[in-house]
Amino acid sequence: MKIQLIILMIAITLVSCGGDTAKLPANADGFAGIEKELKSEFGDSAYYTDLTIIYNESIGNSISTTVTDAPESLKMGQWTYSLGNWKQTSEVTLEIPEGTKAADFMFQLGEKISLGKLGELVEKSSEQLKAEKDIENPRLEMAFVKYPKNGDLSDAQYIVKLQPENGGTSFTFSYKIDGSLIKMDY
Repeated sequence: MKIQLIILMIAITLVSCGGDTAKLPANADGFAGIEKELKSEFGDSAYYTDLTIIYNESIGNSISTTVTDAPESLKMGQWTYSLGNWKQTSEVTLEIPEGTKAADFMFQLGEKISLGKLGELVEKSSEQLKAEKDIENPRLEMAFVKYPKNGDLSDAQYIVKLQPENGGTSFTFSYKIDGSLIKMDY
């Protein structure tokens, strides 16, 4: 009886804690959870050309991405995640310069590009707004990976867009992949 109760408590905890990507916080841990959701849906070795996380007060996080598991096919799917569901919105066929590989124009989640790192930069941007602009509770509006069309990883950027808790002016932060600030736009 005691073992059954323990198993039931563990199961309830797992169900209540997992699976609600929409409610994950805009920080390193929350975005690592979003990366885990993406890998669960599309696989650990999926290739992306874009990836955007949008926060809306009423529905939480939504995700928009263009992804494939076979870059050489030049076929990708555009997908959105909202309210706990994934939906493919369209198919895309890539055109690449002759003599190049499609994977060279895509990124994978992991070592070089990490949503956990993007979440850290959301936190960093929020702290900077609090300190420099005296904005008490900046809220994530959007965060995304800006991957260059030329496929050069050194030109890739993390973009974080925040706004005051009650709306208003947006503040956009652009970072290099290593996390160094490129610029902040008010």
